[in-house]
Amino acid sequence: MRSASIQELKQELLTMPATELTELCLRLAKYKKENKELLTYLMFEAHNEEGFIQSVKKEVDEQFEEINQSSLYYVKKTLRKILRNINKHIRYTGSSQVTVELLIYFCKSIQESGIPFEKNVVITNMYKSQVEKINKTLLGMHEDLQHDYSREVASLAL
Repeated sequence: MRSASIQELKQELLTMPATELTELCLRLAKYKKENKELLTYLMFEAHNEEGFIQSVKKEVDEQFEEINQSSLYYVKKTLRKILRNINKHIRYTGSSQVTVELLIYFCKSIQESGIPFEKNVVITNMYKSQVEKINKTLLGMHEDLQHDYSREVASLAL
């Protein structure tokens, strides 16, 4: 089955009555957890970006508390899981400011956790790639915001 283009979908959605559109959205949310989470974000949390950031940070803190530090292997797997979760939330917002804030928080959490990440090449590379992603995202932001975040990013350098 061929998927329709975004333009074709948009045209079709514009012609649908509101009740059919509601049914369609509910059906999408029913079958995929990510669709339900995105719909929840758009309907209930998109208007309060700061509150959304705080709830994601709280979730990250809880995940950092659960890290099994007996082996760097388990640390690496858990950090990847946390980063996957953060990236999912970043995709929901589509905001570069949220991207920078959450990734800075992730990197600072790694530093403060006491994980000897310098001893593991994979974890070090994961950390460095997130700092690079922050810097790349900062380049597309307004100059005032760049200046505000530049101090925090400077503290992340290894």
